[in-house]
Amino acid sequence: MKKVKQAINLNQDKQDLLLEYSKAVKDDKFKKLVKTISLSEDELIKYTSKIQTAAIELDHCLNCENLCSCKNEVKGYKYTPEVINGSLTFSYNVCPYLQKDLQENSYQNNLYYFDIPKEIRNAKMSEIYPSDKKRLDVIEYLTDFIDKYPKVEKGLYLNGNFGSGKTYLISAMFNEMAKKNIKGAIIYFPEFLRSLKASFDNNYADKFNYIKKVELLLIDDIGAENLTAWARDEILGSLLQYRMQEGLLTFFTSNMSILELEKHLSLTTNGVDKIKAKRIIERIQQLTTEKTLISKNYRQ
Repeated sequence: MKKVKQAINLNQDKQDLLLEYSKAVKDDKFKKLVKTISLSEDELIKYTSKIQTAAIELDHCLNCENLCSCKNEVKGYKYTPEVINGSLTFSYNVCPYLQKDLQENSYQNNLYYFDIPKEIRNAKMSEIYPSDKKRLDVIEYLTDFIDKYPKVEKGLYLNGNFGSGKTYLISAMFNEMAKKNIKGAIIYFPEFLRSLKASFDNNYADKFNYIKKVELLLIDDIGAENLTAWARDEILGSLLQYRMQEGLLTFFTSNMSILELEKHLSLTTNGVDKIKAKRIIERIQQLTTEKTLISKNYRQ
């Protein structure tokens, strides 16, 4: 009796599956997809719901124009059926738009960012506005740097008003260099100092040594940090000394001129020390050419 009930239940389950499949196959998208799957109907009815999902997602892909307009559950991926060893399996496959995006942005693996916003990480030389004549001198410098590298002796100390695009411009150049497989690092200096101080017992040495030795380094917003003698002498001083000795190209952005930065570096929580500040400035001058960018505020 028990076996008879089991047989009845199995038959009912199959009937339910068949009914669900019969309804689904009336949909043109579903019908089109199942025609590409080399399995019997007895097998297909086990996967009706998954096939429906795949049919919807593949149809989305047919009408999709770019990654931003993706309607699939997992952006940039399509839920795809595949027959393996006689069984139907489903997996998420990368769509052509995401594949292109991944390839175009693979250069970012050559860059280390610390507390840098996405807009800056994605900066492009092609999207810089040369119509702003106040930027032309800097743009020409950066373009010239790309063309002449590695036959370049100095980096750039770029000062200017808030929002003038200093970080964006240099980051765009770093991205171009990364596409040539040149490794670089872009660090927001105030937050980087705080992070180093908080990581003494963990990855302090690894983090500091990477920044110290990387081929191209941008120290962003120097002068905005709350300065201590430790930050100036142990971190900035030793960092610049090493890079100067090794001839490693170093870049800075700041709202301060080098002269104004010297005054800032002389004032720490321990008091005034003009001599140590002067030593830091001498290293910066040895490493860089100073340029000033006074332009409109692009953040407004």
